[in-house]
Amino acid sequence: MAKPSRKPTPTPKRPVPPTPAGTALTALPAFFTNIRLQSLLLFGFAFLLYANTLTHGFVQDDAIVITDNMFTKQGIKGIPGILGKDTFFGFFKVEGKETLVSGGRYRPLTLVLFATLYEVAGGNPLVFHLITVLLFALTGVALYRTLLLLLQGRQQAPLVAWIATLLFVAHPIHTEVAANIKGCDEVVTLLGSLGALYFTLKYFDTKRLAWAAAAAAVFFFACLSKENAATFVVVTPLALWFFRPASAGQSIRASLPVWGAFLVFFLIRGSILHWKFGAAPMELMNNPFLKIQGDHWVAFGFGEKLATIVFTLGKYIQLLFVPYPLTHDYYPRYIGLKSFADAGVLLSLAAYGFLVWYALSGIVRRDPVRFGILFFLLTISIVSNLVFPVGTNMGERFAFMPSAGFCLAVAALLVRGANWRAALGIAGAGALLFSVMTLLRNPVWVSNESLFFTDVKTSVNSAKINNACGGVLFEKAQKEKDTAKQQDMFRQSFNYANQALKIYPNYKDALLTRAGSQFYLKNFDGSVADYRAAAQLAAGDPKPRNYLALALREGGKYYGEQKGDLVKAMKFLAEAWQINPKDAETARLLGVANGVQNKHAEALQWFSKAVELAPDNASYLFDLGTAYFLTGDPVKGEACRRKAVELDPKVLEEKGKR
Repeated sequence: MAKPSRKPTPTPKRPVPPTPAGTALTALPAFFTNIRLQSLLLFGFAFLLYANTLTHGFVQDDAIVITDNMFTKQGIKGIPGILGKDTFFGFFKVEGKETLVSGGRYRPLTLVLFATLYEVAGGNPLVFHLITVLLFALTGVALYRTLLLLLQGRQQAPLVAWIATLLFVAHPIHTEVAANIKGCDEVVTLLGSLGALYFTLKYFDTKRLAWAAAAAAVFFFACLSKENAATFVVVTPLALWFFRPASAGQSIRASLPVWGAFLVFFLIRGSILHWKFGAAPMELMNNPFLKIQGDHWVAFGFGEKLATIVFTLGKYIQLLFVPYPLTHDYYPRYIGLKSFADAGVLLSLAAYGFLVWYALSGIVRRDPVRFGILFFLLTISIVSNLVFPVGTNMGERFAFMPSAGFCLAVAALLVRGANWRAALGIAGAGALLFSVMTLLRNPVWVSNESLFFTDVKTSVNSAKINNACGGVLFEKAQKEKDTAKQQDMFRQSFNYANQALKIYPNYKDALLTRAGSQFYLKNFDGSVADYRAAAQLAAGDPKPRNYLALALREGGKYYGEQKGDLVKAMKFLAEAWQINPKDAETARLLGVANGVQNKHAEALQWFSKAVELAPDNASYLFDLGTAYFLTGDPVKGEACRRKAVELDPKVLEEKGKR
């Protein structure tokens, strides 16, 4: 006997909250409800806003992912290396160095994109910038379409989505992401995360598994671009709970494709990076929460670290409302050590306390403002240094994803508090101001020199940017032909490196820059001291020791020939030889120094070593011949001189001038 059929009990639908009073938008022109037209206009607006970056070069961290990355420069052949290693390995090229930033980084997707572009276009930055700007514009469209779907059924949805996207696209805090090619990782992460949310909403609305599969796929790619996509594991079910008639359990079940994609990524990442998470390094440029105590570095106290993070979080809010001044460099000590007695910390704490209270106390209203706030809080958390160390205090690129929540909250507030004309007027004025600021900021990213020397005026207390400016000037000075200009550049380079070392005394790169500047300024005592300090800090790196040997050699030559200080000259040359006993020029100079002091036997030994190391050097042979004459062996002396002349007939003229 057949069992009687039972009709499934329908899930009670939660009514969509009505549009608040005073916000009726029935008179909204059809122009704003034409989704295809608005998508095209927003895409075009975003592209035109960053079109002035297309002629820029490779800048800042582009070296890490493109120009100095061995895998990227191999093109398609480098893709297996990109997929199988930490993201930084292709830049450092040495096992272990890529984990300098705590936890390592596995972000292969954009590097695969760059390698493909390198295969096609080589080192032409135009192609890379074009793709970056196109992806940014596409992300704007994805935000617009996702917000429309998220808010569907709400009378204010078209205007809220349009204003939020307009502000997002125009916001100048995004210049670091859109004007810098490396920023593609942030762009693709948000693009994929928004795509995952959009497809999950489609899946919930239609129950079609194809949408679930699409959500999982695009979210997996978002995770492969950058790890902060992980926040959408929470954002996605929260969005369903807010804007669909779904219980918490239903929201979670509909989000399972996203969760599954993240789990797959997490397992792959762990296997590639060998499950290394690690503690923050005791090195200031990769861990801003360090301070000098006595003569060594120690970690901030818990209260100091928390206060500094809270202050930094407040800086993000300030830059979202008032994006000025902007800088690419927030490294130590742009933000100094803070305590809870600091007014800025207390103000930031109050601001975040209010945001949390406002969002949670009225969460049952499920309105766009509160969702925008929660979106901001969730996505900023992962780059705040509260969850895990990010290697610096903050970065404007870290605000890219959270700013979408900020723009949604602002747009919803504008629509709630005014009629559509007033809302458009306020939003339009803000977008116009933001656009002008963006257009003026973009040219700063044209080159490292432009970027560094512009932003050092803002990041005065950053050791990193001061050292970067010193490095740029040092390289330019080495190529300068005008002696006066060259010396001035070396002095400026010294000053910038010196400022960096005042902030971070153990900064190896700054020590090398300051040492090099002093070398060319003939301040050999200072140069030797800095190279020696750098060599001690980098025991496994032979370069500082080689530079030290060169500075000692040239210092010995300078003090002997220019200052007549043979004691100091001998001291410098002896140490240079101890470091590099295979340098023929050091041996020759020791021969000269001994010869000048009438120590002819010792001079003969040193000239013999010089010739042994460089047997084809005519000058060294001639000097050896002279030493033989002075020690009473004219036969060998004449033989050496004759051989020297055979090697280089001009040697007689050169020695005669001496």
